[in-house]
Amino acid sequence: MTHSMRSDTYPPYPDGGGRGWRDTATRYALLPLRIFLGVTFIYAGLDKLTDSAFMKDGGAGSIGDTMRAVRDSSAVPALVDLALKNPVGFGYAIALGELAVGIGALVGLLTRLAALGGALISLSLWLTVSWSAEPYYYGNDLPYLMGWIPLILAGASVLSLDAAWRRRRRERAEGLT
Repeated sequence: MTHSMRSDTYPPYPDGGGRGWRDTATRYALLPLRIFLGVTFIYAGLDKLTDSAFMKDGGAGSIGDTMRAVRDSSAVPALVDLALKNPVGFGYAIALGELAVGIGALVGLLTRLAALGGALISLSLWLTVSWSAEPYYYGNDLPYLMGWIPLILAGASVLSLDAAWRRRRRERAEGLT
């Protein structure tokens, strides 16, 4: 007699909760993506804020020169023109936005909103800075944009402040009934 595991049953959790490893893997599937995007965006924001060359209107490595260099090859030159009205202000907006998005994603705070912010930052950078990458998959902003979409749709269901708040609200609601 051969032993085989039925496909509709899974080994129980050690605590006897009855959930199997597949359910656990599914619940935690987005966690590596959330950690990667969170850490990356925090790093990107801090890197910009601490780079003395970046936060300038002009000069090697400046946000101003970067915007001027990509203006004619971007998909949305008007967006670049808008950034060029105040390159340093735009640089701070992007850096602080990346920092806020990264923290939100990493700790799971307003995760869907943070992911939407990350997607919008990635979209704006793809349409401007990395638009002319040939072939398109050499540009790094499009994969970041695609990485944010599952977090917009699913949020952060585990190891997050969002999940802790949902659990607390549920416990309060159950206590009132």
